Amino acid sequence: MRDSAQSGALRCRLIVLGALLLAGATALLAVPDLRAAAHRAASISPGWLIGAVALELASCLSFIAIFRRFFAELPAPEARRLAWIEMGSGALLPGGGLGSLAAGGVLLRRGGMSTGRIVEKSSRLFFLTSGTSVLALESAALLLVLDVGGGPHGLALTVIPAAVGIAGAALVLAVSRSRLHGKWRSRASRSVVDGISQAEHELLRPHWRLLGALGYLAFDIAVLGLTCAAVGHPIGAPVLVLAYVIGYAANSLPVPGGIGVLEGGLVGALTVYGAPVMPATAAVLIYHAIAFWIPSLGGAMA
Repeated sequence: MRDSAQSGALRCRLIVLGALLLAGATALLAVPDLRAAAHRAASISPGWLIGAVALELASCLSFIAIFRRFFAELPAPEARRLAWIEMGSGALLPGGGLGSLAAGGVLLRRGGMSTGRIVEKSSRLFFLTSGTSVLALESAALLLVLDVGGGPHGLALTVIPAAVGIAGAALVLAVSRSRLHGKWRSRASRSVVDGISQAEHELLRPHWRLLGALGYLAFDIAVLGLTCAAVGHPIGAPVLVLAYVIGYAANSLPVPGGIGVLEGGLVGALTVYGAPVMPATAAVLIYHAIAFWIPSLGGAMA
């Protein structure tokens, strides 16, 4: 009965997601500007698409590498399947990365792993990959300030995003070092803090799989860069990284698949940093289609 109920719930989610995709396609056909962007996106050569798909696959394989580092006790085939399921869940479920960790946690709990252990390991993975994004943000902002790579380098577009990233990282590190978490009654809260500390310790004992965190981010950013070039408007690396990290903040909104909100966030960020609206929209439409379907299909097969 439980399996039947879960299958029914999954069918309902897929129907809702299909309805959202249909609504998005209708919007592309109904709004003249979006229709023009969709036409531009559809006119790129297949070679660009093949390259973008290859880069997205490289990003997914990088996530598998870092995932296996943190869940080393799982057999390799199981770890790979679970990593694909988490990536697919992140593409489908509201909340992006947090949704994927929740889906993976459910499966790990059914497999017998304790809740505290799941939270600790998942938070370790989450904070390390998030820390990589912050590092990329700070590096890109510094390059723009130094006028390296081209792009606007005003205060609002460089120093403010960098300051927000530093403040967020400092807050996380302060919480992990505070004694307050020892007084918290929630076991899950203590596991999260332990996960942050373990993520720091991982950096002190380098392992090649830790490069997966860098590849997971870098290859995905490269997909967006390739789609921008494919529609005729290549973007410099510092601007591309800043626009990607800032634009992806919209994906934390509780919308299945990030449909609409991710496009809005990325297009908005790209245009703020100087990209024309039409090429940016076309590039983001292609990027999100690839970033949505590759992990989703991989997760479905897993």
